[in-house]
Amino acid sequence: MFHYQIPRRKTRQIRVGNVLIGGDAPISVQTMTNTETCDVEATLAQIQRAAKAGVDIVRVSVPSLEAAEAFGLIKKQSPVPLVTDIHFDYKIALRVAELGADCLRINPGNIGREERVRAVVQSAKDHGIPIRIGVNAGSLEKDLQKKYGEPTPEALVESALRHIEILYRLDFHDFKVSLKASEVFTTVEAYKLLSTQIEQPLHLGITEAGGLRSGSVKSAVGLGLILAQGIGDTIRVSLAADPLEEVKVGFDILKSLHLRNKGVNIIACPTCSRQEFDVIKTVNALEERLEDVMEHLDVAIIGCVVNGPGEAREAHIGIAGGSPNLLLYEDGKPSDKVKEEDVVDVLERQIRAKVAALKESPGQKRTIPIKAVG
Repeated sequence: MFHYQIPRRKTRQIRVGNVLIGGDAPISVQTMTNTETCDVEATLAQIQRAAKAGVDIVRVSVPSLEAAEAFGLIKKQSPVPLVTDIHFDYKIALRVAELGADCLRINPGNIGREERVRAVVQSAKDHGIPIRIGVNAGSLEKDLQKKYGEPTPEALVESALRHIEILYRLDFHDFKVSLKASEVFTTVEAYKLLSTQIEQPLHLGITEAGGLRSGSVKSAVGLGLILAQGIGDTIRVSLAADPLEEVKVGFDILKSLHLRNKGVNIIACPTCSRQEFDVIKTVNALEERLEDVMEHLDVAIIGCVVNGPGEAREAHIGIAGGSPNLLLYEDGKPSDKVKEEDVVDVLERQIRAKVAALKESPGQKRTIPIKAVG
């Protein structure tokens, strides 16, 4: 099976906790908590759910010193690295650095006077943590709004370069940058422009993308256009939805571009009257049952005999429509007949057995899609 490999832009590598970003590191997937940070239990529970789904990094908003203390408690129990989101008050940045933040998300230009910025940067140096500069179209500086009339790609880049210049002047180079707008082409062009001017890694996202469906589509289109050009080192899909959905969509985007293989890859058609079992119901049930599987497997779920045998043979595990029983394929060959009412249980059992075998013999790994064709 043909797999195109996107040549990636070479960037300076930084470390966020135990996660490498940039260089030859895999593109990492992030999300952000939407709980009240001072509610330690709720915030930690959300982080743990995201970690179970495979998230690499989680960002937590820290709007006050009280929230900073709560962050310290959260950090002690977090299973993944945490980025703290801070605006305006440099004292919060200093405190969370002391409490173990893995990265500071700030804009040096809105921290205040030079000595305050210098104090934050020095703290980042002392604690060995990177900084993320985050430029957003919704909070562009007033003089740039006046100069450009609207949040253009050039305006976003000029804003970013202002903040970058401050870090360069303070001899700090371990940072990443994001340039986010809710308009897809503005975001795409901004990242293209900046990628030619700095060596630091880029954090990708379409900000305020929308709800689960529309936001996923917009993010897939926007991030796909950027990633396909080899630009981007870490991503966050911004949805008005459960952060868990951001993680799932993020990995699906990377899998579709062959940039990250993590978990079962499900490809499903809308089905048609030729299907001899309920493909959609089967796929939905499997997705729910296999959320904990992090090994990459291609499995074919085929509803009819027209496309069934050919598609199933291309996968490591496959099921094809048949009457009175469905046909199970393993390693490209028919292996058994399955009753429709047993298909989900059988597939889950076979997939988990294959995962166990791959873990025991990692050198024998093979790409496996879940293809669902009606």
